[in-house]
Amino acid sequence: MKNIAWIGTGHMGLPMAHNLLKEGYTLHIYNRTSERAKPLEHAGATLYSSPAEATAQAEVVFVMLTKKDAIDDVLSGEQGILSQLRAGMYVINMSTISPEEAKAFAKQITDKGAIYVDAPVSGSVAPAEQGNLVILAGGQAEDIQACQPFFDILGKKTIHFGEIGHGSSAKLSINLLLGISTQAIAESLLIAERSGLQREQVLEMFGESAVATPLLAGKKDMFINNEFPAAFMLSLISKDLGLLTNEAKRLHVQLPLAEAADQTYREANENGKGELDLAAIWLELQERHPDQS
Repeated sequence: MKNIAWIGTGHMGLPMAHNLLKEGYTLHIYNRTSERAKPLEHAGATLYSSPAEATAQAEVVFVMLTKKDAIDDVLSGEQGILSQLRAGMYVINMSTISPEEAKAFAKQITDKGAIYVDAPVSGSVAPAEQGNLVILAGGQAEDIQACQPFFDILGKKTIHFGEIGHGSSAKLSINLLLGISTQAIAESLLIAERSGLQREQVLEMFGESAVATPLLAGKKDMFINNEFPAAFMLSLISKDLGLLTNEAKRLHVQLPLAEAADQTYREANENGKGELDLAAIWLELQERHPDQS
């Protein structure tokens, strides 16, 4: 499968597609905002004006979009992916959606005789650029194996969780931990600073303790400098926490920390921090509790 259609060239999709292009695959690309796909076109990919055109010559279709509505848009209609699917084609959905949404998309794909693979990723922009993502796969074992050459370029590890939808469940689980952990760092910093401690020393303490993590190391400079260029936008973690809390309700599972984090990130997003990194939850907490000294 050398001919690839890649749908979605945002913060994550662009470097991921570029890694496949560098390995010699032929890329047919589509993005709703075509300017964002221009770097791939300059590197040798072919840019199309509709998902159908991008898919017409492809053997495998990657979808990397932000939410269900965006996927609906590229699947449906005369210019959608579904109009070009043929028996035996693969559709690999790497977007973060709910397990139930993944199953619904899979049915649309398989009704056309094509093969659906549920494969969201864990990791942000830098791992995407470096090909160090973790692929969270759901689907038939033989289908995951057929897609493994792609996954080996895009990521450092593929974990096959089981049937379609399980990859999406895994993604919501890891993003819950990501959101709660980042908010926990911000809350710990806030109480420490209000107690009169120096932020840099508190972060140094965290880094030398049992709670030291790659997440803490990666966000440390953001907290010190109060600057939050997006590696993973706050609006996206907010969206994912919303999906997660809805899934918990569907499964009748009570998750108090998830519910609290969902509310905090949602309010931060509503307060204009959506395009910043998720670590900007620190700014939200600071604004709620201004220093009275």
